[in-house]
Amino acid sequence: MLALALAVFLQAPAPRDLNGSVFLDHNANGIREAGEPGIEGIVVSDQDQVVRTGPDGGFRITRSTGTGVVFVSVPDGYRAVGRYWQPIGEERLAFGLTPSPAPAEFVFVHASDTHISEASRGRTRLLKAAVDSVKPAFVIITGDLVRDALRVPETEASGYYRLFQEETASFSAPVWTAPGNHEIFGIERHRSLVSPSHPLYGRGMYRHFRGPDYYSFTYGGIHFVALNTEDIDDLWYYGHVDSVQVAWLRRDLATVPTTTPVVTFNHIPFFTSVETVNGYMDGPPAPTAITVRGKTSFRHSVSNAGEILQLMAGRPYPIALGGHMHVRESLSFGGVATRFHQAAAVVGPSDGGAMPLPSGFTVYRVKGGRIDDGTFVRLP
Repeated sequence: MLALALAVFLQAPAPRDLNGSVFLDHNANGIREAGEPGIEGIVVSDQDQVVRTGPDGGFRITRSTGTGVVFVSVPDGYRAVGRYWQPIGEERLAFGLTPSPAPAEFVFVHASDTHISEASRGRTRLLKAAVDSVKPAFVIITGDLVRDALRVPETEASGYYRLFQEETASFSAPVWTAPGNHEIFGIERHRSLVSPSHPLYGRGMYRHFRGPDYYSFTYGGIHFVALNTEDIDDLWYYGHVDSVQVAWLRRDLATVPTTTPVVTFNHIPFFTSVETVNGYMDGPPAPTAITVRGKTSFRHSVSNAGEILQLMAGRPYPIALGGHMHVRESLSFGGVATRFHQAAAVVGPSDGGAMPLPSGFTVYRVKGGRIDDGTFVRLP
């Protein structure tokens, strides 16, 4: 059973010291060999502590109580050889990087809500074909990667994850993801019949297949930060960035100059107008409001978005990318420099609600550190 095999990996780890290195992988084979030096100053994190490598490329995280994964915040001018993250194990952690200078001008793609299954995998292939023609530096997919892990047993949920891995492995550009509510495994226990003691429960399945559910990387002079904006209250998800993640974000931002532009990407958006357009809903499967510890908030936007914006104060923060609403949405507010953009759903158009919602993705062009408003590309 997958669950039994991963029990040790995904249980909350006991505090332990983690040692490892980041090295210049000259031949890009993922193995540190003679003559491949360590790289100083690279940021490494266990999703809690944030440290830098020393002169020899080594790092140490003392008494780690992170989430079971360690990742490199891939810096400008490099790309990771293989995965940028590794599960915590008994062996010394080693991350290979190879030079990959970013051009002065580049494009990246923002897509969302692939909801992949055998029935819908053709939609992800449409995305791949369109993206390959654009030739972006990378692709960001903001959650709801799989059809469903909330309400189904392990075998079905993990099958969707494997399908997503298989389809995105063939993209010509790197694919960066953030989790959506449909990636949360088993929490609707009255439907999934999954126990909270299951080692993949909640965020565990995403971390097994995709690594850290929040992390960062820098490309072309811009610091990109993936956030997990799905919190859990018993059987239900809701829009919120938990306190551990907020503390990590503060540490991560401290590693980049305050003049560096920051872009966040996540599933449940900070702000959205779609709920107003579609109208208030009390009934299942996902009502508009939720009450957590006596406080009622909108379920489908981030209840503590203001806290995140305060962390960004004094920094260039040109754009915040989201998904979840299945519509290409662009919000801007007078006097606020940040634009709030949601991507349409790859899985297909929707004729429900107050307005038709075409399927597609958005292409952003970056020049001189400035990000344009994006061009919507419709998928048939």
